[in-house]
Amino acid sequence: MPDERNFGYGYFSDLNNNQYLRTIYQDILFNYAIHLFGLDRGRMRVFSLADALSFADLLSKSNHPELSDSQKGWAQEIITMLAELYPNDSRVSYVGGSVLTTINNYRGKKILNSSFNGVDIREKIFSSYKREKLSIPTDPSNAFMSAQKKIYDHLTDGYYSFSAPTSTGKSFIMRIFMKQQILAGAKQNFALIVPTKALINEVRAKVTDDLGDNLKAFGYHIVTAAGDAALQVKPKSSEERRNYILIMTPERLLYLLINEKELHIDYLFIDEAHKVSSDDNRSPFYYQVTQMLSEDSPDTHIVFASPNVPNPEIYLNLIGQLDEESRKKQKMQTSLSPVTQIKFLVDLVGNEVSVYDEHAEELIPVTFVPLPDAELTDVLLRFERDSEGNKTQSIIYFPSTRKTVTAARDFAANRIDQTDNKKLMELSKDISNEVHGDYYLAELVKKGVAYHIGYLPSSIRQRIEKLFKDGDITALFCTSTLLEGVNLPADNLFVTDFKNGLKHMKAVDFRNLIGRVGRLDYSLYGNVFLVASNEKANEKYISLLKEKLPAQTLSVEKQLTKAQKKHVIATLLSGTVELEKHPANQSADSYDMMRKFAIILLNDILKDRNSRVRREFTALMQPGDEDKIRELFSNQEFQQDDDITVSVDQSESLYQAIAYNGLEFPKIDADGKYDKDELIDFLERLCKIFKWEVYEFDTIGHVGKTSHKQGKLSWYAVILGQWVQGYGLSQIMNQALQHKRNYPKNALYIDRNYIDYNDSREHRNYVISDVLSVIEDVILFRLSNYFLKVSRAYKEIKGVDKVENDWYEFVEYGSTNRAAINIEKHGFTRESAIYILKHPQYIAATEPELKIRKNIETCGNRGVRDDVELVKYNLPDLFVE
Repeated sequence: MPDERNFGYGYFSDLNNNQYLRTIYQDILFNYAIHLFGLDRGRMRVFSLADALSFADLLSKSNHPELSDSQKGWAQEIITMLAELYPNDSRVSYVGGSVLTTINNYRGKKILNSSFNGVDIREKIFSSYKREKLSIPTDPSNAFMSAQKKIYDHLTDGYYSFSAPTSTGKSFIMRIFMKQQILAGAKQNFALIVPTKALINEVRAKVTDDLGDNLKAFGYHIVTAAGDAALQVKPKSSEERRNYILIMTPERLLYLLINEKELHIDYLFIDEAHKVSSDDNRSPFYYQVTQMLSEDSPDTHIVFASPNVPNPEIYLNLIGQLDEESRKKQKMQTSLSPVTQIKFLVDLVGNEVSVYDEHAEELIPVTFVPLPDAELTDVLLRFERDSEGNKTQSIIYFPSTRKTVTAARDFAANRIDQTDNKKLMELSKDISNEVHGDYYLAELVKKGVAYHIGYLPSSIRQRIEKLFKDGDITALFCTSTLLEGVNLPADNLFVTDFKNGLKHMKAVDFRNLIGRVGRLDYSLYGNVFLVASNEKANEKYISLLKEKLPAQTLSVEKQLTKAQKKHVIATLLSGTVELEKHPANQSADSYDMMRKFAIILLNDILKDRNSRVRREFTALMQPGDEDKIRELFSNQEFQQDDDITVSVDQSESLYQAIAYNGLEFPKIDADGKYDKDELIDFLERLCKIFKWEVYEFDTIGHVGKTSHKQGKLSWYAVILGQWVQGYGLSQIMNQALQHKRNYPKNALYIDRNYIDYNDSREHRNYVISDVLSVIEDVILFRLSNYFLKVSRAYKEIKGVDKVENDWYEFVEYGSTNRAAINIEKHGFTRESAIYILKHPQYIAATEPELKIRKNIETCGNRGVRDDVELVKYNLPDLFVE
């Protein structure tokens, strides 16, 4: 217990309740809002600037054990707003530098451009000493914040879990650690888990930028997929060891661990670790990967990094061998953000704007804003420029893809005519050529407007992100992809709904979302506008602002009900793994999660793993239940392996089909063509073998309620066939649109209703969006996983090293062309591989190994040039004159 007789403790305990501080702070908030909205400065409130600076100075020195982080953050808020209100006041600059130095926000001090370097000689010496202690090892000219340094120093622990605000730079700390280890000569393998495929390329680019030529100098390769050529690079001598930086989603890493059993992971970093708590059906993959590494490779260091979670030690529960005392010691939580977010509530019903006082937990009315018909577009147009006339950058969040695209179009229609920005014109042209000429995004980017949604082609998405970072795109409309760790600079964030999809946003996701505005590399603050179109939204936003972040629980604890867990146990005790939905109206995602946990449970019982999943279920079992399950399944011919997408009953059916019923992948002729009927027959056989109607009832196993036919499977087959033949996206779109023209009846599913296709531009965009979504979720995720299982089983049963017509590989790389696949395995995107094959002058050799000419760096395709910038560091020997 802290000593309440301590002067500092008592002083800072009372400071939060100081009425004069609260009044000055609200005056500053109000004046900042008047400044931001460009309103009459005569309305600004009068307060003592000297007293405001004194309070900021006092708050920055807080040593209160519970209040220190929030009080230091309060000090930073005051300085940030004062710097904006008084940009030329030397007192603000000087005291601001002192405050930011005291809280160790040295990057913020640089942005403020403060000359402060200590009051007297002793303070200057101490400040210099502290600055040196916090210097970043690989970049001594910059310094960590205290919390960042503490996290960095603990990354060598066996296991560690930390939580910090979104803008703290969690992945930055992990990347700095990897860089320092590599430059120090460590010969280790690092794995960094990211929640989505979209993030793989972003992190890959940052790691490449961090290390550059040091990748080759120290013998490291970046690997993002199990088939990457970098994994096949042989050491040039027996003394040389190849080491890897793996950047993967949890499912990709799981498959790599299953296939490369000799690969040892020295460090596993799990970014966005709060996904372990989510109701996402990919959550079980985190459990499986963590359990395999912690039990089978106990010297692997495992680090969990999560945003805003008050109890990060919860994720250490995934480590079976850690006791409660160890979990409490090997964690850290900080709420001090290096960036300030100032929050506004925009009431479209009452046409009123209020600024939110986080410390008093109350709204301060600022102004009435006349908004014709209460349209969001009018609000956005009002903030295209700041009070000094400079262009601002805004991110606008919507809960669904359809709303995102509609709002982006409405906004662009009310914006000025298209710019003459050559980079935007080039991107527009490439979108038209690579996706489709009717795709709305192609015309939006001409006006500096774009949308950022999960299924955009990676090459297009990356260029949108870069153009936004560069300031060419100034309005970016997005869905929850922004919650997944995408780091983009923005002055303003507009949140238009309190939902994520159809579900209400959770407090941790809300904090993660609003923390995405104002990034330390770019500024000290960002503005958050919560736009309420009805009274319910008003109330919900206020509730989310006031809600203290609850302690997180694991998904295996909370996302499955007690009844569902007992249902899993009862199913296993009956000798089968074929689960029925529970309850009967259980959603597809919930069922999928329940099934994956059931597979993990069975596997852990059979292998006697002390996993968190097993402990959760055994708590509900009767004595002897585990022994019964083990007896029922251990004598079966087919044993459950570590793949959690396929259960033992599916594996048995697959074995029978390959060994006795001649199941093979569809044949591909010399021109890369396939027989359409053979592909449909193959998919229908897999549907029965893998029981898709039971396990994948919402997508590849979907059966129409009235037709009782698998209508979706034939549609997926059309896209699948074109994808593996290497068709460009524009070709695939044209074929898909023709398919809808040929079969227009009930061809579109919009707002939970089937409607006829009419070939309008609106309907064409629905089809384009649907195709991109199918490629992302069905082709590259679901079918890819099943094809991988078929490929692995075929090799094992037939005793061969490779499958001649390996459709898993065709799907993974989007081509049946061996040359294209080989180019992709070296780190190029599918689109770049297609371009290179169409321009053979850039290929120096294909045998005995691929060689690319260096002059490809100046080719006419920007996407290819961007790929080269990454590949040349990872595989420098690939390029020749």
